[in-house]
Amino acid sequence: MSMQRALPDDIEKTVRRALAEDVGTGDLTADLIPSDTQASAQVVTRQAATLCGAEWFDEVFRQLNQRIDVDWHAQDGDSLHAGQALCDITGPARAILTGERTALNFLQLLSATATRTRHYVDAVRGTQAVILDTRKTLPGLRQAQKYAVVCGGGQNHRLGLYDGILIKENHIAAAGSIPAALQAARDSAPKDIIVEIEVENIPQLRKALRAGADRLLLDNFSLEDLRSAVKETRGRARLEASGGITLANVRAVAECGVDYISVGDITKNLEAIDLSLRFSPRA
Repeated sequence: MSMQRALPDDIEKTVRRALAEDVGTGDLTADLIPSDTQASAQVVTRQAATLCGAEWFDEVFRQLNQRIDVDWHAQDGDSLHAGQALCDITGPARAILTGERTALNFLQLLSATATRTRHYVDAVRGTQAVILDTRKTLPGLRQAQKYAVVCGGGQNHRLGLYDGILIKENHIAAAGSIPAALQAARDSAPKDIIVEIEVENIPQLRKALRAGADRLLLDNFSLEDLRSAVKETRGRARLEASGGITLANVRAVAECGVDYISVGDITKNLEAIDLSLRFSPRA
């Protein structure tokens, strides 16, 4: 897990793919504007939000025309109020028009992820629980959404299948038992890799603890069972609650005493932030 807000290394590639999808062989509508026309525009948010995605927004216009200048009045992670101006854009009108939709798509989606995360983080404030993301991300945008989660105050779980071991029910079934699955992980995992195992009830939790598990994913536990799990564990392992977590119940889950709460909702159930890019009237 990471608390650092380092920019992903795939921004240029992600933006290039998005522009190719939208622009294709050329912007037929923007080409109606004379090529030497200059323009000024501003992006405004119509709702309160947490900003994320400035670097993707900038990269869109950087790839289209390096004479476009974007002047930001807020930065990733900032809380925004409705009606707030986010940035001013100046440069060739054609390129601004061509990049408008793609740039806003990145900004409104990543800000939505950051905003949703912030709501969950605020909901558990004052408890020991840390909000984590999951692998339930939009295909092709995992690194971007993981970055947005951190901008919203959450932390990242594993990035993918390659940087952490999470033994789930089907892995246990294939391995034969909880002890067998944990032993296989201990035999093969590098020392710096987190090994976590999913349990679905208190008897399974006890088996995992006896087998030496030091991190447990409590899958769809009731509040009563979460409290029992915390008592049973007595600090011998880190506990992560998961499954069915919503803004309506996350505080109650946190108050059970778990260390982490993983929430698919923050990356998969999104309502894009309402943003507007408007050209300034020509003199």
